[in-house]
Amino acid sequence: MPPRPLASGTISFGMVSIPVNLYSASESKAAVSFNLLHGKCKSRLKQQYVCPRDNNEIVPRADMVKGYEFAKEQYVTFTDDEIKAMQQEANKLIEIAEFVPASAVDALYFDGAYYLGPDKGADRAYRLLAAAMEQTGRCALARWAARGKQYLVLLRPKGRGLVMQQLLYADEVRGMDEIPTGESEVKDSELALAVQLVNQIAADSFRPEAYEDDVRKRMQEAIQRKVDGQEVAMAPEPPRAQIVDLMEALKASLAAKAAAAAPAAASAAVDADDAPQRAAG
Repeated sequence: MPPRPLASGTISFGMVSIPVNLYSASESKAAVSFNLLHGKCKSRLKQQYVCPRDNNEIVPRADMVKGYEFAKEQYVTFTDDEIKAMQQEANKLIEIAEFVPASAVDALYFDGAYYLGPDKGADRAYRLLAAAMEQTGRCALARWAARGKQYLVLLRPKGRGLVMQQLLYADEVRGMDEIPTGESEVKDSELALAVQLVNQIAADSFRPEAYEDDVRKRMQEAIQRKVDGQEVAMAPEPPRAQIVDLMEALKASLAAKAAAAAPAAASAAVDADDAPQRAAG
């Protein structure tokens, strides 16, 4: 059964309008979470809001208002209607502003993603847009209004379809120049060893199926053992590695990789030597 669309929208640029449906591009595998319980009776605790100024009086939801802190402990309050009036009205339009090279947008700006599928009667226009972007190597920067906000999004081709990648705005991304990166210079000999180490474990493609969340898996197994009445043993903390000399560390890493590859290479060589004898036999 195909997934159900989360919402509908219309890709718009120039005089072109393409009705589309939005689908989730990911399947949530939420982290293992725990509830707070009363240690004495193991009942789940309830959250309450209290006012510290009024002797920790419990405040019911009906007496709560929303406020914006414009200075230290100074607020202006807003009603729900006032907040709604400030928000972006959802118009379902995905308005393309410009087409840019696929490599022009740094992945640092990527946020959530959605698959876009054509709505009824829009198959041909949808496929034409995806094919045009694929052939030109360009993606589309667009604005999308939803949930009271205006989002910056990137439409990019994938296979026979389109992906809508939600982007962060420029003021939401911290500049790299704010991060201390040190003053050390890279020596040619160090770089040559580092490049050799990188090439030893390099791959030509990304295989997401080769990776899984080991921590979540370990926690789920431990939880099941607890449910089954077993004790959970704490694994010893691994020693923290200390790099004293960069060159020595690189050489050690290369030596370890070479040692690990040696048995496989020797086995392959033996098989190659035995092949003529097996063929003759």
